[in-house]
Amino acid sequence: MKSVYTKEAPAAIGPYSQGIVVNNLFFSSGQVPLTADGVMLTGNVQEQTHQVFKNLKAVLKEAGATFETVVKATVFIKDMNDFSIINDVYGEYFSAHKPARSCVEVARLPKDALVEIEVVALVK
Repeated sequence: MKSVYTKEAPAAIGPYSQGIVVNNLFFSSGQVPLTADGVMLTGNVQEQTHQVFKNLKAVLKEAGATFETVVKATVFIKDMNDFSIINDVYGEYFSAHKPARSCVEVARLPKDALVEIEVVALVK
């Protein structure tokens, strides 16, 4: 088992890692729209979702994975009314390859984010 850490994504804001590799699987922690410097992006849900994907790309790369090797994504959203906007951004990163996915509305996310996404991916 190996912890994943990159300066290209925000550091964990609690007692956990950015992700863990076990055998050939990478499990990311949920990524919220913090910049790599730990500053919360306060833009709209579309901007926040792009930041989340920027963070995911960084931790996937550090783990030896890519968006094309993601097998499962879990999306947490503050407001289900934002589903179509988040879905449009999601589709920019998963266009040809479409991993399994769950999406749930939650009462509140860390740092009052509008979206959080975690993934499981195969490591190359």
